[in-house]
Amino acid sequence: MLQSLMMQMPLLISSLIEHADRHHGDAEIVSRRVEGDTHRATYTELHRRARQMANALGEIGIARDHRVATLAWNGHRHMELYFAVSGVGSVLHTLNPRLLPEQIAWIVNHAEDRALFFDLTFLPLIEAIAPLCKTVKRWVVLTDRAHMPAAPKLGDLLCYEDWISAQSDRFTWPHFDENTASSLCYTSGTTGHPKGVLYGHRSTILHTLASALPDALNLSARDVILPVVPMFHVNAWGLPYIAPMVGAKIVYPGPHLDGKSLYELFESEKVTFSAGVPTVWQGLLAFMEANELKFSTMNRTVIGGSACPPAMIKLFQDKYGVQVVHAWGMTEMSPLGTTCTFKQKHTEWSAEQKLPVQFKQGRALYGVDMKIVDDEGAELPWDGVAFGNLLVRGPWIVRDYYGSGEAAPLISDEQGKAWFPTGDVSNIDADGYMQITDRSKDVIKSGGEWISSIEIENIAVSHPAVQMAACIAAAHPKWDERPLLIVVRKPNASVSREDLLAHYEGKVARWQVPDDVAFVDALPLGATGKILKSKLREQFREHRLPVT
Repeated sequence: MLQSLMMQMPLLISSLIEHADRHHGDAEIVSRRVEGDTHRATYTELHRRARQMANALGEIGIARDHRVATLAWNGHRHMELYFAVSGVGSVLHTLNPRLLPEQIAWIVNHAEDRALFFDLTFLPLIEAIAPLCKTVKRWVVLTDRAHMPAAPKLGDLLCYEDWISAQSDRFTWPHFDENTASSLCYTSGTTGHPKGVLYGHRSTILHTLASALPDALNLSARDVILPVVPMFHVNAWGLPYIAPMVGAKIVYPGPHLDGKSLYELFESEKVTFSAGVPTVWQGLLAFMEANELKFSTMNRTVIGGSACPPAMIKLFQDKYGVQVVHAWGMTEMSPLGTTCTFKQKHTEWSAEQKLPVQFKQGRALYGVDMKIVDDEGAELPWDGVAFGNLLVRGPWIVRDYYGSGEAAPLISDEQGKAWFPTGDVSNIDADGYMQITDRSKDVIKSGGEWISSIEIENIAVSHPAVQMAACIAAAHPKWDERPLLIVVRKPNASVSREDLLAHYEGKVARWQVPDDVAFVDALPLGATGKILKSKLREQFREHRLPVT
């Protein structure tokens, strides 16, 4: 077979920061730090410090394939580690501090992390888990000498700024196989132990290229990006890689994620694009509404992690002029799988006509293939009506979990193609727009018919008195399961059970209307901001539905 005459250059993460330094060297990285200040750097400076950290890692014996953990907020030091650790051929392992301490310690031991870098915020957590972490040899505090804590329980702590400043910036990034592991992220582990997803250089670069495309996140050197989504949550959805690739200014909020702090940062740094889960945006929008504020530069946000309520999409767009890009993905998908952007046919549609399209999770990126199947594995039609189990495949989608000791999760179809079962139930329309109707474990099966908990929740939060809502299945003597709606009211708002049930009239079939409503002060949230329905099911396990 005739071979091409193109250069063979491995797709490596280090190439992103080299490109940013060479072609966008003066673009800014702005960070609100734990110490309370705002730090400013450029891609040229960040590249220099990443090279210094590469030398520092070698100094403590970090070698190819070794895992290096971080427990840190979004900031420039964390970004330096993104490139330094992966760039030398080691594996960057981002830890989620919102997990239980016992879970974090289990993950550190399972990954066999050699060193752990952490922000000052997490010192009490580190002191609690350190005795349980058997493989960690060095603990590094992401701060300067003036802010170094006394931590006798941890022994000899390394000061990040002292350590990095003592290193030479003379370092040449090595070339190696592009399939080499680059980073490691564990699922949130709502059932059983968390599972490790091991990304590679090739998969990361391909994901980065596809995610920046116009029909995906549409990012460029003209953007100012603020990732609210944490760098410990699937690599901040790839934004720390996309920004240097396109040359965009990137702004990191650190631990300051309240509505007031975020709004001030959006305005002062002229942010144009952001990303986060729906629960984060609720706080920002509540602050803006209470203070009658508007955005001056912010014009686009991608919302994922869980289905974005239609009411939030309408509020962002109608009141604040911010285009919402609904997206879907998973830790196992690096994470981006679909984005909801329009086709040419939609250009002449009115805003009202476009809304039902925007409520969907969108079309697959190039590199992602998907299909829906029934419980027997037969493929279902793309008609926007049939719904089934969503399967995906592609070059940045997991084929096995790290060190699981179990069979790979993939399933093969009749053509021998391997697919990853997402655990989502969805439909796909004729234009390829996918809509999640539920998680397979959350769907309500009432008398043999399926009811989408997501649809029930979206209708609930469209009520002006509802701040958050969750729908779970409650046991029923006749129908097996019926929907129970659990609601958090907005502050100083009043709404009754009868008011909410009446709100469903004409919006769903009568048999899909919840049988009961329970009011709570707060809903339990998981490590990535998702509502923990498993805890709600346990909390309301004895709930008795009214007999009609």
